[in-house]
Amino acid sequence: MIPDYRWPDADRDYANGAFIPGAADYPPRWVAKAAAFRAGQGARSRLDLAYGAAPRQKLDLFLPDGAPKGVVVFVHGGYWHLFSKDEWSHLAAGPLARGYAVAMPGYTLAPAARIAAMTAEVAAACRFVAGLVPGPMLVTGHSAGGHLAARMGCVDVDAPVARVVPISPLTELGPLLATAMNATLGMDAAEVAAESPARLALRPGVSAHVWVGADERPAFLWQARALSEEWACPWTADPGRHHFDVIDGLEDPASPLCAALLDGPV
Repeated sequence: MIPDYRWPDADRDYANGAFIPGAADYPPRWVAKAAAFRAGQGARSRLDLAYGAAPRQKLDLFLPDGAPKGVVVFVHGGYWHLFSKDEWSHLAAGPLARGYAVAMPGYTLAPAARIAAMTAEVAAACRFVAGLVPGPMLVTGHSAGGHLAARMGCVDVDAPVARVVPISPLTELGPLLATAMNATLGMDAAEVAAESPARLALRPGVSAHVWVGADERPAFLWQARALSEEWACPWTADPGRHHFDVIDGLEDPASPLCAALLDGPV
């Protein structure tokens, strides 16, 4: 069992933008690329499909040419309280080119929802998607979305998932109790224990591969390795990648990240 660590300066440990040159330029770039991607999909996209009644319980589904080989679910990040599904549509490009459908769910953010509720919402989205697209379901996500992707592979979650590839995931939530953002997240020790993938078993029949940028903050490298060791699954530190560009491989069907996601055991 991983202990409930309290690190001396958790806010600095988990501050990504402060250590990435030009960090402020990334979000508007994501917005523009995502909007352009959606505009180019035409009839191959089904936007804002409701998988639940809450305002953010909607997802976008992008379909490949021909019958899908299966479906990739991408869960967005933002420390559970920022962003939406709409900033990341372009990341569907790689799996789509490989013949997979891609679903991008939204979910209720903090402080309106606790992390446990977000886990339940993403699981509901996965069950909804399974009714739309046949074949294996592969779940990935970035940062806080990487946490939620990992939760889809945990033994206590009901989701029809064959493989999870968390990208730069938060897998042990204990250190985040000491951050200022926890005033928004509202986590306590019980929720940390219940929602930390690194404290939970990988569900039988689900495969996993953890991905992280080699140039990320040490805390994120530790988070990735902690999960890989607990789950006895591979982990990759992607050379030259930091927290904001580690996801770029999802745009390229020939990238090592797409290979780890799409070519692993299911």
